[in-house]
Amino acid sequence: MRFVRFDETRLGLLTDGGIVDLTDRLGIDARDPLAEYIRGEYDASEYADADPDYTRDEVELGSPIRRPGKVIAAPLNYENHIEEAIADKDITTDDWFSIKDKGYFLKAPSSVVGPDHGVELPFSDRRVDHEIELAFVMGDDVKDVSAEEAWDHIFGYTILLDISVRGDQDRSNRKSYDTFTVIGPCVVTTDEIDEPQNLEMELELNGDTRQQENTGDMVYTCADVVQYASLGATIEAGDVITTGTPEGVSSLSNGDTIDAEIEDIGSMTVDVTERDVRFEDVDVEKGGQ
Repeated sequence: MRFVRFDETRLGLLTDGGIVDLTDRLGIDARDPLAEYIRGEYDASEYADADPDYTRDEVELGSPIRRPGKVIAAPLNYENHIEEAIADKDITTDDWFSIKDKGYFLKAPSSVVGPDHGVELPFSDRRVDHEIELAFVMGDDVKDVSAEEAWDHIFGYTILLDISVRGDQDRSNRKSYDTFTVIGPCVVTTDEIDEPQNLEMELELNGDTRQQENTGDMVYTCADVVQYASLGATIEAGDVITTGTPEGVSSLSNGDTIDAEIEDIGSMTVDVTERDVRFEDVDVEKGGQ
């Protein structure tokens, strides 16, 4: 099944014909209906073949999970992107890291939006890059889980765009601006994905292919990331975990269009706009207001 959140608080199934509205059928009344579905005693399978209530163009798709408790991100999880980052001087050969070396990082839940919202660039004078990633939503609370067991606790898979300002600030800072975590168009349940570590993914920027890779080329698998993250924190149902990006990242500009696709999950088109907000330097005396 392919779950979507649309028109703010509606939960639906995305089908070839459109969207089946589950909200009233299942009696779900929540600001984050998919999170409610995951934690509740609901079964949408009987509506999988129902006639659609809406076409895709009639609704606004939000992020399937409105506000995950955590967005856990694996850094530099494809070897070709590690080489790219070194060449681009974003890192050096001495300080590149994976989850085994330096751990994961967190993105602010407030940075999460759906594909129909789009990306808003906060600066006109700093480089901001796109990164396509396979992500997934957790279905259970887990702690100290093994990689072998982790697969059983994943609810479903989705596409995530990790938008990133380049610079010297901490990763969680540079990647947590509003609209910098685009998730969608749906969450595909695990029974629909035969092999999550063998999916083709592609990102086009204004019609030109920039990133193209198979998820089998990850350094650490989805389950490895869950295992590592659960050593330090309780991973909760509804948390989003994202797995790193391959080579081909490039800068975004006002007016760009991103087309992102992952095999067996779907595709989404995301527009890029600009809001030039600058930090005003002010003199503040120590201890002043």
